[in-house]
Amino acid sequence: MNDFKARAKKMVSEMTIEEKCSQLRFDSPAIERLGIPAYNWWNEGLHGLARAGTATMFPQAIGLAATFDSELTERIAEIIAIEARAKYNAYSAHGDRDIYKGLTIWSPNINIFRDPRWGRGHETFGEDPYLTALMGVAYVKGLQGDGEYMTAAACAKHFAVHSGPEELRHEFDAEVSDEDLYETYLYAFEKLVKAGVQGVMGAYNRVNGEPACANTELMRVLREKWGFDGYFVSDCWAIQDFHMHHKVTSDFIESAALALTKGCDVNCGCSYAYILQAYNEGKVTEAEIDRSVEKLFETRLKLGLFDDTYLDNIPYDVVDCAEHNAVSLEAAEKSMVLLKNDGILPLDKSSIGSVAVIGCSADSREALKGNYYGTASGYTTFLQGIKEACGDEIRVHYSEGCDFIKDRSECLAQAYDRISEAVICAEQSDVVILCVGLNEHIEGEEGDTGNEYASGDKESLMLPESQRRLIKAVLDTGKPTVIVVAAGSSVTIEDDRENALICAWYAGPHGGTALAEIIFGEISPSGKLPVTFYKDTDKLPVFTDYSMKNRTYRYIENNDNVLYPFGYGLTYSEFESRIVSVSGNTVTVEAENIGSYDSGEVIQLYKESGKGNPSLCGIRRIYLLRGEKAQFEITADITENDKLYCGFGQPQKDGK
Repeated sequence: MNDFKARAKKMVSEMTIEEKCSQLRFDSPAIERLGIPAYNWWNEGLHGLARAGTATMFPQAIGLAATFDSELTERIAEIIAIEARAKYNAYSAHGDRDIYKGLTIWSPNINIFRDPRWGRGHETFGEDPYLTALMGVAYVKGLQGDGEYMTAAACAKHFAVHSGPEELRHEFDAEVSDEDLYETYLYAFEKLVKAGVQGVMGAYNRVNGEPACANTELMRVLREKWGFDGYFVSDCWAIQDFHMHHKVTSDFIESAALALTKGCDVNCGCSYAYILQAYNEGKVTEAEIDRSVEKLFETRLKLGLFDDTYLDNIPYDVVDCAEHNAVSLEAAEKSMVLLKNDGILPLDKSSIGSVAVIGCSADSREALKGNYYGTASGYTTFLQGIKEACGDEIRVHYSEGCDFIKDRSECLAQAYDRISEAVICAEQSDVVILCVGLNEHIEGEEGDTGNEYASGDKESLMLPESQRRLIKAVLDTGKPTVIVVAAGSSVTIEDDRENALICAWYAGPHGGTALAEIIFGEISPSGKLPVTFYKDTDKLPVFTDYSMKNRTYRYIENNDNVLYPFGYGLTYSEFESRIVSVSGNTVTVEAENIGSYDSGEVIQLYKESGKGNPSLCGIRRIYLLRGEKAQFEITADITENDKLYCGFGQPQKDGK
């Protein structure tokens, strides 16, 4: 049995103090005299291996959450790890040890999507701690594997109490009660630590007065209470915020010293370039430096980076292979949420001769990607998917209709120059598929996006004016219309005259194929909302308020502002369910497909919490043929006296 801890301790003991300090940087240089190659700790794999060329891409994390399928998420993480390992093997053979080419994957993002304005919310698994933990644990297990060596190393981020506003993240103090801290913000982190996640990344903001990357209480909980024994990494350039924005230190030396002494092992950024100086000035000890360097080398040893292992033989051919892309398509199919349907869907090909595909998202790769993405070898846009499904039998008319944000598509044209073309296409067609939404330039991360609001956060839940005008113009034609929204968060369609509404998220490279399959009834939609969709932000608490009061479905007090609730999503069929028995934390549920369509569904268990509203405590994704009845066992987070509700969405006020 490998004693990675002892081996790490021995390796570090052979280093000089200068060499030790150099290894605390994310871009750790080689120590040639000891045969230690350079290693870059920074890699991304949120929904596919990111930022280092071609890889299999999957729906954005919020879309994966909408599948309510932890087994699928684990398979996806396994694929990400295998492709990361294959690329690492190939890159290393060519001496390429650059950023985004290592095996320490800084994912998943398990922050709680508590406010729909947050630009990075689509990187998360939604607003519910239980669902977030379930999907996060699945990701960790899939990524790290269960062999002697980890296939890749997962990292839970951002620890902790971090979910906007983006423009204030470098200076903001998130004030939170103990109740909200443990019930909401830390719940998933604890589950991932107990599942063996190898890394934890700190957040930019302060938490109750102390920077998250040097927070006494958070580090105590993480290391002492939960027993976390992996490595801790700062968010990128977060340590310099200590003196530049938080004003708790005076310079780089003090900031580096504070972070290291509190337990931050590796710095994403430049602050740990000052660690040696901090040591020379007596602000950190060699023992403190050793502690962190040993944790880093233990991780590298667990990855087998100093041994000949079975993982070295994973070939490059697995990258972006057909088998992996089939899983990507499955995820896209399961992620899309049917929010509204007056019976128009699924479309009957035999009854229509022409279809208009309209909108800025219709033929856009941006509408498929989200952020933190790699490069797929091919993309099937919504337009392409529908065209392929229609073949030669159904005429497809296409118009961009509008730009995502700008008021015109051609700079010399008058404002809204594509709307008339869109109207003409609609008038020429039997049915309209209107594709609108957002992209990473409208919602995203501060500093990583050129979004119209600069910070990355949304100012409202409304679509940009250009898209709102397009929607009205198309609906004014009176043609049957299906609206498809590609976005990572709650979006309000003001004009609700559409016949059907689909939330497609950022569906990945096969999004167009999945959408066409759903629209034309090859499969039934089965995704569920992992967040609440609100009418507007007016009735929401102030964005900077981190109290959970009146936030998310668990604590909302005014359902009048809810457009579509957490856990909601239609299928083409109809299901019934009942609880058969409860034994410990195992709940047996009987479900029956009483509709006329074979379909997937998601059994959702909720429990009375004694405060707030019933909370999700167990899920099981199922598939039943029409008329089929079956029993399913669900492992739930419950106690003996919990009152349970079972169904396919949240229980209503009357408990049904």
